[in-house]
Amino acid sequence: MTYESIKIAIIVSQYNREITDELLAGCLKNLMKAGIQASQIDIVSVPGAVEIPLLARLKAKTQRYHAIICLGSVIRGETDHYDYVCQQVSQGCQQVMLEFEIPVIFGILTTHSLEQAKARTDATRAHKGIEAAEAALTMIKLFSNHHLK
Repeated sequence: MTYESIKIAIIVSQYNREITDELLAGCLKNLMKAGIQASQIDIVSVPGAVEIPLLARLKAKTQRYHAIICLGSVIRGETDHYDYVCQQVSQGCQQVMLEFEIPVIFGILTTHSLEQAKARTDATRAHKGIEAAEAALTMIKLFSNHHLK
C-alpha cells in the first residue's frame, strides 16, 4: 500500500514535554520511514493530556484524516489527580474513535515515574511514539483493505 493520499493528525501534550517531544520525534521518524511526507501530517499541541480528546474530536469531525495519533505523558504524583486524568483521557479518546469510526491511537504514557516514562521513549526498547505510528499505519491499511470507511 502506498500512502500518498493519507492524512494523519497528531495531537501532542506539552505537559511533561521532555517525554512528549521524544514521543513525537519517534512517531514522526517512523511515519516518514514508511513514506508519509511532512505535508500529510498535521500536528497540534495542547497544554495537557486532558485536552487531547477534545482536539481529537475536532480533527475527527472534519473527516479529513485517516488516523489520529494522541501523544502524552501522565506521571503518577502524590494525589489522585493521575487517576482522574488517565480515566478521562482514555475514555475520551475511545469515545472519539467509536463515534467517528476513525483510528484514534492512544500513545499516551501512564507511568508511575519519570524513569518509566523515559524507558518508553528509548528507541532500542519499546518506544511508544514508534509504536503509535505503527498502530496508525496498520489501522489505515486495515480500513483500506476492508473498505471500512
